[in-house]
Amino acid sequence: MRLCGSPVLYRLRITVTENDAHQRIAEDMAKKDGAIEVEGRVVEPLPNAMFRIELENGHKVLAHISGKMRQHYIRILPEDRVVVELSPYDLSRGRIVYRYK
Repeated sequence: MRLCGSPVLYRLRITVTENDAHQRIAEDMAKKDGAIEVEGRVVEPLPNAMFRIELENGHKVLAHISGKMRQHYIRILPEDRVVVELSPYDLSRGRIVYRYK
């Protein structure tokens, strides 16, 4: 019985490249379990890539740009609608993870 040449085994084999596996792990790590995602509007830019964000419920938070947005040079301007990831430990600070077009 030849297992290596069996056509059934070729159909069942799942090939995952090393890059795909690393990307999947990175995506899982990027999503924080305790993080709260809310939408808001940029009120004012502050020094050091910080922004004052007004959330939909009226609260204002201080947020910085996430690493991926900084890496891809995504510009954030006043009046932009953004998604902010808030930490459950300090709801007055957050991370901007997405800018709506």
